[in-house]
Amino acid sequence: MTIAIDVMAAAVLEGPRRFRAVHRPVPEPSQGEALVRVEGCGVCASSLPLWQGRPWFGYPLDAGEPGHEAWGVIEAVGDDVETVAPGDRVATIGGRAFAQYVTVPAAHCVAIGEGPYPGEPVACAVNVFRRAGVRAGDRVAIVGLGFLGSVVQQLCRRTGAEVVAVRRNDDVDESFPCVIECVGTQAALDRASALVGERGRLVIAGYHQDGPRQVDLQGWNWRGLDVVNAHERDPAAYVDALREAIALELDVEPLLTHRFPLDRLDDAFEAARTRPLGFMKAWVAP
Repeated sequence: MTIAIDVMAAAVLEGPRRFRAVHRPVPEPSQGEALVRVEGCGVCASSLPLWQGRPWFGYPLDAGEPGHEAWGVIEAVGDDVETVAPGDRVATIGGRAFAQYVTVPAAHCVAIGEGPYPGEPVACAVNVFRRAGVRAGDRVAIVGLGFLGSVVQQLCRRTGAEVVAVRRNDDVDESFPCVIECVGTQAALDRASALVGERGRLVIAGYHQDGPRQVDLQGWNWRGLDVVNAHERDPAAYVDALREAIALELDVEPLLTHRFPLDRLDDAFEAARTRPLGFMKAWVAP
C-alpha cells in the first residue's frame, strides 16, 4: 500500500559522534509488516559505545540505526496483517527508527494509549523483573537508577518487595538476598556483587559490551550466589513483556526527561553520555 508522502527524513551515523540528516524514500510495508509514522524514539544507553566509536564497529550504519525504542501511528500495512490497522497508535520492537517512518513486523507492534512510550526498554525492564524472580516481601537492592533501574524499581515495589536504591556515591554497608545491577559497567558489577548476601541472587541487567569483565569468583563461590543474566533475545519475549507493561500502566512518561529534534541527535547522545542534572532518558521527535 502506497501513502501520499514519498520522502522522509532519517539520520545516518557516518562515524563516531557524527550523525547526518538524509532523505530517503518512505518504505512500503511488505507482507506481514506495518509502516509506522514515528512520533518519538528513545536513545538507548547501550548505543553509546556505537556512537562514541569502538574498533569493532563499522560505519556508516543504515539510515535510522541504531534507533530501536520507537512509538508512533500506523500509516499502512502489508498483506496478511490482521492484528493492527492504519490509525493504531503503537510501540514497536525493532530498529531503524531514527527516522520519520519505519517498517516493522506487525507482530512487533503493541497498541498504546496517549503520551510517549518507548516500548523496547520498558519491555526489557519487565523481562529483568521476571528473570529476577522477585516476590512480595523480598528485600531487593537496585544498583543504578537510570531509566531501566527506575522501571524495575516500580515493578519490584508493585509486587510488594522492599527496594533499596543504590546510586553511585551511596554508602551502603549491608547485604541483600537479591541485587539487580542496571548500569553495565565494571564498577557497577563490582558494587552489586559485593552487596549480595550468602545464598543470594545477583541479577545482571546492565548491558556489558565494552570488553571482558572481571568477577570475584572466590567471593561468589564462598557465598554460594545464584547469578542471573537477565537479558532476552527473542523478540516474542519482548512483545509479551511489552503487553504486560502496558496492562500494568507503568508510569513511564516522567522518565523521558530530555527531548531533541532529529537533526540534534548528536546532542541527544551527548546528554545520554553526560547525564545532566535531572536526566533519565533522552528521546528524539522526528
